[in-house]
Amino acid sequence: MKLEGTVFKYGDNVDTDVIIPARYLNSSDPKELAAHCMEDIDKDFTTKVKSGDIIVAAKNFGCGSSREHAPIAIKASGVSIVIAETFARIFYRNSINIGLPIMECPEAAREIKSGDQVEVDLDSGIVTDVTQGKSWKGQAFPPFMQNIISAGGLIPYINSKD
Repeated sequence: MKLEGTVFKYGDNVDTDVIIPARYLNSSDPKELAAHCMEDIDKDFTTKVKSGDIIVAAKNFGCGSSREHAPIAIKASGVSIVIAETFARIFYRNSINIGLPIMECPEAAREIKSGDQVEVDLDSGIVTDVTQGKSWKGQAFPPFMQNIISAGGLIPYINSKD
């Protein structure tokens, strides 16, 4: 599966409280969460993000609380994948559970710039910055995890096995 989009770039330690501020956690509606995604770190994100766009960040993306609201807000905003140097472990697992592709690729995360056009091949783990003409090898998902993501998350995947 190949994904492509425009990059929104962030730094280290982007926590779940800035991905989706706690004041909006009274809703579990993905569209409502998406309407406030990243607003405390990037007030223009919700007006600029388009379906297929990509978040690139540095170290420890998704740190903080264990709420699933954060990856849900990102996915519902239209972001196709998050690429980072590293992810907080609970965010990593929550992302897979709700079907949000994520990829650790430290070199790409450091070199890609905001606004770049990027393509990601989930099968091979190759990240290509079309704008810069550079490619890197990220951590590809094993087939069973790709199946979970393709199904839209863990629960749809399990339900498809009946």
